[in-house]
Amino acid sequence: MRYNGLDLNLIVALDAVLEEASVTKAAERLNLTQPALSSALARLREYFGDELLVQVGRRMVPTPYAQSLRPLAARMLREAQLLVASSSGFDPATSKRRFRISASDYIVTVLITPLMARFATIAPGVGLDIVPTGPQLLEQLDRGSIDCVISPEDFLVHSHPSEVLFEDQHVIVGWAGNPALSGEVNLDTLLELGHVATSIGAGAIPSFARQQMRLYRERLKIEATVPNFSAIPAMLIGSHRVSILQARLARFFSATMPIVIKPLPFDMPPLREVAQYHSTRVNDVGLRWLVDRLKDVAAASGDANDLDR
Repeated sequence: MRYNGLDLNLIVALDAVLEEASVTKAAERLNLTQPALSSALARLREYFGDELLVQVGRRMVPTPYAQSLRPLAARMLREAQLLVASSSGFDPATSKRRFRISASDYIVTVLITPLMARFATIAPGVGLDIVPTGPQLLEQLDRGSIDCVISPEDFLVHSHPSEVLFEDQHVIVGWAGNPALSGEVNLDTLLELGHVATSIGAGAIPSFARQQMRLYRERLKIEATVPNFSAIPAMLIGSHRVSILQARLARFFSATMPIVIKPLPFDMPPLREVAQYHSTRVNDVGLRWLVDRLKDVAAASGDANDLDR
């Protein structure tokens, strides 16, 4: 469709290429080939009479004119999404919609993977695109470039609505052959052991557990930090190191690996995982369906406090 000579499909390409500042990354995001997106960029340059993206060293940088177009393109797409989302119905059995969700590998493991298993029967045409968590989320949520953020309640953006999906407790995990884990683990023993911790995103944000351990930060021996939770078991097996992990994830690892689980020797508040979406999407029936299915999967996983299950 054209408006004043502009193919409106190119606005999607414009938004992606300006946000990613990379033709390759924008093409991957839109599931296009790089030549196809390069062609779209050439048509946009011709229409606007501006280079839009220029090479500076090894990076592509938006021109000042492109920077002025960026919020306009984002607003246009957000309003188009709102128009589509406000349609009267959503049939998961026939829908071909793709949802874009920001989530950690913890959430992918304990929530999204079992959700995708259900899709095979209840929503065979619905797809999910998972994007990493990090400091860019606020901008992506405001721009409407992601449908939903799943994160700890402590990391919420308070300007948009959210819903609690589930609560989880934290536990000690370590190699089954670690003699320090053969019995009850007290606080002194826990602090004497080396730890593997998680730092999230490019900003190396401490995980919820690390933030809750700040009272003991002077005594906590962090021997390694990793960018995702899934890397932790391999760094524990065969060593005397331990980690403090979410109970749901710990149970997942212990089912297939020589990992043991021990309760914490002190009280830690429960981790509350929430789904957050843009305030303009409250009437999005498809998104409502997705959040409800996430809640179903979380409830089906059982009581995360029961470590013997």
